[in-house]
Amino acid sequence: MFCVHSLKGPLSISFKTVPEQFGELIERDGIVPAPYVAKHHWVLVENPDALKKKEWEYFINQSYTLVFDKLPKKIKNDL
Repeated sequence: MFCVHSLKGPLSISFKTVPEQFGELIERDGIVPAPYVAKHHWVLVENPDALKKKEWEYFINQSYTLVFDKLPKKIKNDL
């Protein structure tokens, strides 16, 4: 899992980031530490307008890479 969004209620999206960007992102309006997983540098975007389209693309791709890189070799090969 590298990106999660809500199915009910207002749109909110969580993704993993690197420690250096975590602090910068949670300072923005509409972005908070993700409940239960903030210690692993996950953020919760409560307002989708808090990020521009290019930033969304960057952060979601980065999140995928961060999670993929931690997978066991066998699972990486299966993917």
